[in-house]
Amino acid sequence: MARLIAYLNCYIRFAFLQLFSAMRFLLRILLILLLPVMALAQDGTITGKVTSADLQMPLAKASVFLSNATYGTSTETDGSFALRGLKPGQYELVVSYVGYDSYHKTLMVGASPINLNIEMHLKSIGLTEISVSAHKFSKENYAMFLKYFLGTSANARQCKILNPKVIDLNYRKNDKILEGHSDDFIIIENRALGYRLKYLLEEFKFDGVENIVSIGGQPLYEDLPGSKSQLAKWKAKREDTYYGSSMHFYRSLIKNDLESQGFVMYRLIRRPNPERPPQAVIVNRLDHFEAIGNADSLRHWQQLYNMKRYDEYVIEKPIPYYDVLRSTDSTGVFAITFTNNLYVVYKRKHDTVIDTQLFRPLDMDDSMVSIVTLHKGYAFFDSNGIVLSGRDVLNEGAWARDKMPELLPVNYEPSH
Repeated sequence: MARLIAYLNCYIRFAFLQLFSAMRFLLRILLILLLPVMALAQDGTITGKVTSADLQMPLAKASVFLSNATYGTSTETDGSFALRGLKPGQYELVVSYVGYDSYHKTLMVGASPINLNIEMHLKSIGLTEISVSAHKFSKENYAMFLKYFLGTSANARQCKILNPKVIDLNYRKNDKILEGHSDDFIIIENRALGYRLKYLLEEFKFDGVENIVSIGGQPLYEDLPGSKSQLAKWKAKREDTYYGSSMHFYRSLIKNDLESQGFVMYRLIRRPNPERPPQAVIVNRLDHFEAIGNADSLRHWQQLYNMKRYDEYVIEKPIPYYDVLRSTDSTGVFAITFTNNLYVVYKRKHDTVIDTQLFRPLDMDDSMVSIVTLHKGYAFFDSNGIVLSGRDVLNEGAWARDKMPELLPVNYEPSH
């Protein structure tokens, strides 16, 4: 009897251990299955409802998207919408509906869901707006717009605007200024990077005297469909575009990772060249002598135009990140500040464009160079590496050549 009891005790202990082991195994399987769900829970969600403040009714099929990202949707018949699986960070939420003023709201997306009640307002038609009419479509104006909106790069040659006539352009010949906007989305097919962009162009300005382009708008990125080999090419091209870009730089600056990522910052000192007349004077003289056919004077002023605008030199002592990076009271928002101009060298790429106006020390190789000037002495940017107000920053060199065909959505992440 004692042996039987001992045997039963051993059997029960063995069975218990087997059961415990099985439960541990099942628990592991359950955790593995739940990991994707747990990871997904860290992504952000924005839900809400869009209504007309004037008509007190829901707006169906309004466009709701995060500017400069790949997150977008349309409202349901009851005006409701949902954006899910959002990468944490700061975004600008944009709502667009024909006949209404666009809605803009800056949001910090995190693990906590965001719910919004959005009221849209009908566009007002005041006395100042009655006299404003759309300008007749001009092939000449559109060709100029393409040059400065898309650029002339290899990527630009693989981009196409599918609905050019939604863009309203006006060229002021006397001032050499081209201005434009769109009331509807511009549809851009970028077959260089594999994106289809819906771009709400709020402001475009090209100053032909100072040769400065200003663009303000809200893009929504969508992936183009493609074969397996095409998708692989687009993935490689996107990564190549990302490395060395301003987005790459600002993200590396936050992480104090500039050196390992291939960036070096220097201070550029520049003063106006006293032998070169002001740009506006030069352009005015060129127009005048071209009009009257005075070849000698035209040649003289062309030589002045080609002169360097500045006397420049680089202080060839690298600037540490803490000299230019500042935190702010807003989570995920940072500030960059410096005196003079920031001279940014990316050592892992070479400049393939000869820019005679871009200063380069004689002993420097042909590494990719960008010059950053701050209009206010500082500028804000977010954790995604995006400058929050493009008007506060002037880029020259490589980053100035990056136009619409070279831009990536803010939620882009390279694979390595």
